[in-house]
Amino acid sequence: MAATNRSAELLKPHRRRPTRIGLVSGGLGAYWPQFPGLLPQLQESARYVTGRLRELDADVVDAGFISDAPEAARAGEKLRVADCDLIVIFLATYLTSSMVLPIAQRAGTPVLVIDLQPTEAMDHANFGTGQWLAYCGQCPVPEVANVFRRAGIEFRSVSGYLKQEAAWDRINQWVHAAGVRARLRNARHGLMGHLYPGMLDVSTDLTSVSTTFGSHVEVLEFDDLRERVNAVTDAEVSERLDLARSLFVLDESVNDDDFAWGARVSVGLDQLVEDFDLDSVAYYHRGLAGEQHERLGAGMILGSSILTARGIPMAGEYELRTSIAMLAAQAIGAGGSFTEIQALNFFDGVVEMGHDGPAHLAVSAREPLLRGLGTYHGKRGWGVSVEFDVRQGPVTTFGLGQDPDGTYVFVTSEGEVVPGPLLEIGNTTSRVHFGGDPGLWVDRWSQTGIGHHWALCLGHRAADFGAAASLLGIEHRHVSLQSEKIY
Repeated sequence: MAATNRSAELLKPHRRRPTRIGLVSGGLGAYWPQFPGLLPQLQESARYVTGRLRELDADVVDAGFISDAPEAARAGEKLRVADCDLIVIFLATYLTSSMVLPIAQRAGTPVLVIDLQPTEAMDHANFGTGQWLAYCGQCPVPEVANVFRRAGIEFRSVSGYLKQEAAWDRINQWVHAAGVRARLRNARHGLMGHLYPGMLDVSTDLTSVSTTFGSHVEVLEFDDLRERVNAVTDAEVSERLDLARSLFVLDESVNDDDFAWGARVSVGLDQLVEDFDLDSVAYYHRGLAGEQHERLGAGMILGSSILTARGIPMAGEYELRTSIAMLAAQAIGAGGSFTEIQALNFFDGVVEMGHDGPAHLAVSAREPLLRGLGTYHGKRGWGVSVEFDVRQGPVTTFGLGQDPDGTYVFVTSEGEVVPGPLLEIGNTTSRVHFGGDPGLWVDRWSQTGIGHHWALCLGHRAADFGAAASLLGIEHRHVSLQSEKIY
């Protein structure tokens, strides 16, 4: 059975709360006595919009149908209290910008304006003014955009017709982006151990994580893990070994003692995550001479991979920004596995990517392998590591870059995982073709402010991450070999 199916069956997914979407629909109340059939028609369209949004994996807070500015103010207050991740304003027909602005101002939440006329086009031969007004939702879009701009509010819109799937694809993309915003602004990130010596790019200002994303960073000690591992029972170890055998293929290189130790650390990690109520963890500890903290650091990979598969991403080398990226990728169902550049293959035009350490089982092309390692590259320790080929097809590299002023940026590039030779050294590995010279890709990718590591995600998801960056108020930079610029 495919690895992703096994992990989905055997592991309980982690989720803090659903994405919360606020919705308000409306039109100009002066029309209702003039055209008695108009309001019922528009309210029916609003019910369709509500139904489509409720079909998504989100909670919908419907503030109702508004007809004037006082009703808009009350709707805005309701959505403010609801603490939404995105507010959708459905312009069912013309309404004044004075009816829209209070909602955006009071709620203090990113807004998406949608205007979906009933069908593809009017029946011109048979329509009068009342029927036309049902198609007039586009009319106030420039007006609202102008007022938002003057108010310093980011404007986003989707225009189309009510049952146009292309329009709903764009709406759904914004809802997925709201899921990233929800996940990050409610997240609790664990940071355990210390910086990998010399990796200046990895160093992260913890305050800036909270001020940018709304997340909390919980600073942990390896002692917190040590005491929980010490409390693990032999029965719990046996149960975890059985789970691991169900999730992984065991290579003959796996040492029984190392395997059992990895299982014991895995149970302790689960308890650590539960006790501190964590959504992600970044860690590193060097250790010395086989003391317990070194053994803990070396025994993390099994448990970290299991937690990552549950939706609690784990990143080695103290890579907090990459664990945040992995959590964002998890929020849109794109996987997100800890990754760095391994080498370039100029014969095949590919960038070889991967990493030892925690891996996301959802991106595996086959049942993942546990391989015994006598040594980790550049690190102290020994134990078991996860090895698999990344699933062939479209992928997105996604990470958090940082600028000289400390601001964060989302960085993406889209490519294809293609078949070919891979190392068998206990790493997750892939061959990614970006559509041109792999050396040129490395140069452009490195110019974005990205660090040493990032998340490798399934599918072409740059637009999703770009939308999420918009809702978070940060810049998105995309690297493409088909374009001269990074944007």
